[in-house]
Amino acid sequence: MIRNLRGTLSRQPALPALPGWGTIRGRVAVVLAVPTCLLLVVTGLGVVDRGADWSAARETAGRVELVLKAQDLVRELQRERGLTNGLVGGAEEYRDDVDVQRARTDTARTGFDALLAAGGAGADTADDLRDALSPVAALADVRRTVDDGAAQRAPTLAAYTEAIDGLISAAAAEPARGDRPLANAMGALQALARATEAVALERGSLNGVFAAGRFKGSEFLDFTEVRADRLAFLRQYSELATSAQQSALTAAFATSDARRADGYEKRAEGGADGSRLAVDPGRWWSSMTVLVDQLHRVQRQIGADVRGRTDRIGDDATRQLGGFIGLGVLILVVAIALAVLSARSITRPLMALADEADSVARTGLPAAVARIQEAEAGDELVPEPTRRVPDSAREFTRLATALHNVEHTAIGLATEQAVLRRNTSESLASLGRRNQALLSRQLGLITVLERQEIDPDALGELFELDHLATRMRRNAESLLVLAGEELPPRTWSGVVTATEVVQSAIAEVEQYQRVAVTDVQDGRIRGRAVAELSHLLAELIENALVFSPPSYPVEIYGWRDGGDYCLAVVDRGSGMTDEELARSNARLAGRETFLIAPTRYLGHYVVGTLAARLGAQVELRPTQGQDGAAGVTAYIALPATLVDVSQTQSAQTQSVTAG
Repeated sequence: MIRNLRGTLSRQPALPALPGWGTIRGRVAVVLAVPTCLLLVVTGLGVVDRGADWSAARETAGRVELVLKAQDLVRELQRERGLTNGLVGGAEEYRDDVDVQRARTDTARTGFDALLAAGGAGADTADDLRDALSPVAALADVRRTVDDGAAQRAPTLAAYTEAIDGLISAAAAEPARGDRPLANAMGALQALARATEAVALERGSLNGVFAAGRFKGSEFLDFTEVRADRLAFLRQYSELATSAQQSALTAAFATSDARRADGYEKRAEGGADGSRLAVDPGRWWSSMTVLVDQLHRVQRQIGADVRGRTDRIGDDATRQLGGFIGLGVLILVVAIALAVLSARSITRPLMALADEADSVARTGLPAAVARIQEAEAGDELVPEPTRRVPDSAREFTRLATALHNVEHTAIGLATEQAVLRRNTSESLASLGRRNQALLSRQLGLITVLERQEIDPDALGELFELDHLATRMRRNAESLLVLAGEELPPRTWSGVVTATEVVQSAIAEVEQYQRVAVTDVQDGRIRGRAVAELSHLLAELIENALVFSPPSYPVEIYGWRDGGDYCLAVVDRGSGMTDEELARSNARLAGRETFLIAPTRYLGHYVVGTLAARLGAQVELRPTQGQDGAAGVTAYIALPATLVDVSQTQSAQTQSVTAG
């Protein structure tokens, strides 16, 4: 069941790794990036909100400028309406004043158009104001009707009032979001604009009534409605205005002109029955004009307050925007600094541990093992103390301690292995020497018996026993070679021919009858190398005999190659794969220790060790044959230091002369 569960878990798809998750620096960066991104998102929302407030403040400031400019145009239209209504009512003395006022109205219209074209307010407000200018443009027809003397008082008054109401409604700007004082100020400004329009409308309508001397038709009802609207807008203003703004309005209604106008209004109230009203239109106009101008000044004062408020809101939004941006930059810098410091605080100790571990693996352990292996018997094999990583976090200290424990354990194991190898080598060497001594005595006795024996059959058996003892001696010498010991001194003075060396090697193998010395060119080998070269050849020949069919011979070739001399041992066996050839050549070249190899390859290590001592090169290659037979050929290249060139050249000269 557990096995099935493990199989199920192993088949589960792996989650995709995060970018940078493969390194500690990347993981620290990812861990810190998540809260940093959240903080930056919050900061970004604050930046967006403050940016919206700043933009709204600027837009409100632009709206206020348009509102005040629209109120200037409204003021001029109100004056033109009142004068025109008086003129239509019969007061011809207003003729010149009407012409002058029309010019002032056109000038205010031109300035308003220029400000509207410059932008600065919201698109909706600008569009509403452009639409509101259509009734103003239509007043040109009303002016022509007045000039022609065909105008009537009520329609003319209604046309001007429609144009003025449209401008006042379109100029009602919305305040900046969430700012109550600014909203109240804008509401108070709008309420005062409506109240001022009611006062101006009363001025214009009564101007015509006083010029005509009485109310006609529904003019008295219109008069009462206008007064009711004025009172309603003034109450709305008092609810929204500040104490200073309320005081300014109270002061406007407390002037002598305002009190005088109030007296004229009371007289007008007595003319509800259509009786004649004895009020000078000029005095009424001048008194009410002063009041209307005072109300416009209060409007401009409120507009200045609104502009100041929007400026403060914009400045506050700018400072807060800068603060949020600075906070975002600070968060980013701190996050990067923390990521760098955290990564360095982790990676530096780890890199130090990695460097120490690499140093131990590359130099420390090999040096300790070499020192242990070179120690003499009886020396105390104590590991050298290793470097310590500077104090760091508790986890790194534990990791460093664990690495040091691993190092000490490895050195301890190396010490045990070195002792074991040394004991093994000494045992092999001792066993090999003992066998050598016994076999030498045995060969001596066999030689004596061979000399004394005259029976051919017994003599043949002695020869077989001699051959067997010779092979046993070679095996004992192989033990000494594997143990790293020098072979017993069996040197020849002078030089020995290559054929004699080959024959000596053949004499040390079991199936020597299958070995054919096919073509061995003349060559002279120095006597100091004969024993080891003969041993090397015997190992290769016996290996070829073992791995080739009994019906196939093993062939020996020898030839000169410049100053070197080469030998080849050729078999026609089953052959070897490319991988097996590569492993075997690595063993022959000394690139692999015999302690990790199977026992059937010990002959390769003996050959490799002897080749290294002689300075020769041994390599296995596939046998190249015309019949396509498989097999392996062992090539031995002897260096020029082992070949007597003078003897070889002399032999060549004699051969040529004899020929």
